[in-house]
Amino acid sequence: MGKSSISLKFTIFLSLSLSVTPFALFPNYNKPPPIPKATPPDLLNLLGSKSQASSVNPGVAKDLKSCFKFLVPFHPTPSNAKLSSRRSLRSTGFDDRSRREEDELVWWPPQSVLELARLGVDSGGDPGAIHRTLDPAIIPIPDIHGSQSHKCELTRTPYGRRFISEELNSYLQFLFELIATRSSAMGINIKLNRFDLFHGHLFLAFDNNRLGILFHAKEFPAYDKKTFPCNMGYCQIGSNVSYDDSMNLRNILWLAPMPSSSTKDWEAPGVLVVLDAHPDGIIYRDIIPDYVHIARTIYEDDLGDTVVDVNYLDIGNALANYQIFIC
Repeated sequence: MGKSSISLKFTIFLSLSLSVTPFALFPNYNKPPPIPKATPPDLLNLLGSKSQASSVNPGVAKDLKSCFKFLVPFHPTPSNAKLSSRRSLRSTGFDDRSRREEDELVWWPPQSVLELARLGVDSGGDPGAIHRTLDPAIIPIPDIHGSQSHKCELTRTPYGRRFISEELNSYLQFLFELIATRSSAMGINIKLNRFDLFHGHLFLAFDNNRLGILFHAKEFPAYDKKTFPCNMGYCQIGSNVSYDDSMNLRNILWLAPMPSSSTKDWEAPGVLVVLDAHPDGIIYRDIIPDYVHIARTIYEDDLGDTVVDVNYLDIGNALANYQIFIC
C-alpha cells in the first residue's frame, strides 16, 4: 500500500510538472513587451529631423513608415538649406515647372513661407501670430457650383481672408495643384472640387510648433446603401465621389521646413506625404478614432493647435477660377 501511494504521488507530480508552461521552467525568461500604440507626435517626429525620428519606438517607426506614401521624395536632413533663399514661385504657370523645381519648392519654399514657419516657432506656437499675417479685408464666400442652393456651407465662416503676402497665397495654391497632379501615381485620383479636395487645416504642432497643413480629400463621398451608408448633410447632395479603397489615402500632410528653436538653422526640410490609413495598418488602428474609421479621417486637432482652414474653391462658371479663402 505504501509503495502504491508513493507511485501515485510521483505520477501526480510528473503530470503537474509537464503541464507547467515552458516559461515557468526558465524564471529569467523575459516575454517581449508589446509594441506601444502609435501617436500623432510619433508620426510628426518620423517626418522631422533624424534625432526626432530616433525617439520613436523602432516597432512603431517601422509600421508608420510603411504607411507613408511620399508625393515628394523625403529628405530628413537640411542639406539644401543654403539654397532656401533662392526658391521662388516665379510668374510661370504650374505646368511650366520641372519636377525637380516642384520638389525643391516643397523642401525649401519661398522666403515668405519660411518666415511664417519661423514665426510659428518664435511665437511659441501662438495662433494669433499667424492670424496677424492675414489681410484684414473680408471676402464673402460665393456660391460654389450650386452649393448654396442645397444649403451647403463649405467653409467654417461665410467669408474668408487672404495672407498679406501674395506669395504665400500663391504657394497654398501650388500645394493644392501639386497634390492633385501627383496623386494618381499613389492610386488615388484627386479632383479639385467641392466634393473631393478643396480644403486643408493649418496647424502648429504641439511638441515643436512646426507649421503644417492636413489636407482632406474625398470630403463628401456619394451616399450608397452598401459601400457608404452615411448621410453627411447638405454638402453631400450631388456628389459623384465613389467610396472605394482610395479613401485610405484621403489624408495628405504638408509640413513646412522646421526651424531650430535655439539657432537660425533649419532642422529639417519640408515634407508632402499621403498617410495611408488602410484597415490593416497602424494609422487606421492607433491614430484614427473608431467612430470615423469608415471615413478614414485623421483630425488636425490631434496633430497640433489649429490656426485656420485653407480653402481652394472654384468660383468660376463656364471657366474654372480657383481662389484661396482663409477661414
